[in-house]
Amino acid sequence: MGGGGPLTQQEVSGGLKEALVQGITNGATMASRQDGFWGNELIRIMLPEDARRVENTLRQIGLGSEVDRALLSINRGAENAARQAIPIFTSAIRQLTIQDAFALLSGQQDAATQFLRRTTEAQLVELFQPEIQKSLNEVGATRFYTDIANTYNAIPLVNRRIDPDLNAYVTQQALNGLFTLVAQEEAKIRQDPMQRTTALMRRVFGSQD
Repeated sequence: MGGGGPLTQQEVSGGLKEALVQGITNGATMASRQDGFWGNELIRIMLPEDARRVENTLRQIGLGSEVDRALLSINRGAENAARQAIPIFTSAIRQLTIQDAFALLSGQQDAATQFLRRTTEAQLVELFQPEIQKSLNEVGATRFYTDIANTYNAIPLVNRRIDPDLNAYVTQQALNGLFTLVAQEEAKIRQDPMQRTTALMRRVFGSQD
């Protein structure tokens, strides 16, 4: 148990925010490495659903290598953009209120991450989308994906067309991956005292041991 008297709302809020900042810093650092998305089956980004339905057709008409190149470049784009996620997330974390602090502290292993997601996701999408677009353009993902979409859509008698707009989809998938990694980091802090790197985190989460 933590010592030093009862926890205040400010302490609990501060400890949770520190845990989330540590979680997003560690999570985004892992995601931004080469193969951070591509090499992690848990968060690897696959083709959008409308393209996934016709992937076999794309491969049958000789676009297999282009599909593979688009997939790799999409994940490389997410990896590059993840480097820019830390200040966007930490700014959102600082705006969290202390209203639900004690409920989050005693909640599930990913309670604070889920709260962050519920309260900031719309803002994060808006801020992160330009970074995703820039990154997709830099690695060629936009071009590769648009090429296969346009080629498929030009096939006569195609009933289901592929939406060539990649940005919104990859932004959402990249955020899903980052939230998954943050949740894993939060669980580590809750379960393992060695993961609590500040005195405030040790006091706040130690009170739950």
